[in-house]
Amino acid sequence: MVISAHTHNAYNCTINGKLVTSASSFGRLVTKIDLSIDRSTGDVVSRAADNRIVTRDVPEDLFINSLIAKYKAIEAPLENRIVGSITSDITKAANGAGESALGDVIADAQLYATAPVGFGEAVVAFMNPGGIRADLTYVSSSAGEGDGNVTYGEIFTVQPFGNSLVTMTLTGQQIDTLLEQQFAGCGPGVPTTDRILQVSSGLRYTWSLSASTCNKVDISSIKINGVAVNPTALYRVTVNSFLAAGGDSFPVLVDGTNRLGGAVDLDALQAYFAAFSPVAPGLQNRITQGP
Repeated sequence: MVISAHTHNAYNCTINGKLVTSASSFGRLVTKIDLSIDRSTGDVVSRAADNRIVTRDVPEDLFINSLIAKYKAIEAPLENRIVGSITSDITKAANGAGESALGDVIADAQLYATAPVGFGEAVVAFMNPGGIRADLTYVSSSAGEGDGNVTYGEIFTVQPFGNSLVTMTLTGQQIDTLLEQQFAGCGPGVPTTDRILQVSSGLRYTWSLSASTCNKVDISSIKINGVAVNPTALYRVTVNSFLAAGGDSFPVLVDGTNRLGGAVDLDALQAYFAAFSPVAPGLQNRITQGP
């Protein structure tokens, strides 16, 4: 059997003769699994699984509560430490082209961390929108840090996965392929929804709403620092380690060469706030949607 996760879906089914389960997300379900195994052969002779709803109608566990309280007190000074400031709310809400103000900021932070000589010499960075988990709000949180200030806990909530940055070499044609793979139906895995990558400053391109699958981005519209991308030229590109391994159905990134590992994404964002606070929302003017 396969006990799966990461899909945020609940299922209990048989696929190709194998029992496959997933208990949704956020602790809402628990999967009860029963296997009977022949001691002499090691073979599974019977199997059953049941997804059960987690309820809140049982008494709280006092020991667990005390353990949580202990560690919340220990981590509070780290969580509530101010790392920078913002001029107004910076949200992950995307415009019609798929670009968000917070996506702009995160991509810029990743480029800032990997552009210097010896750290990747990147000219562009891409961030997957699914990795941005919360907004940054101007009004003070319950930590009492004050309006406009940003705490470590807040940026951790935005980027909680601990991915490291990876800078690689791609051709201009591969960058175009990467942008095509954002759209449902293009590339292996056949994703059913669009996943518009957030892009760093200096990159501009246009995609067509009506164009056919895998032909939505005209390579001539892709410009880096105002210069049209050359299909055969080489460019240093930064993504997080999840994307670098082909995550979110971007297999072209697996073919990137001359890879250099970098900082943890959260550390890069923290360094960006230290360098550029107060940080303003991204202008959401890097990606254009055409007809």
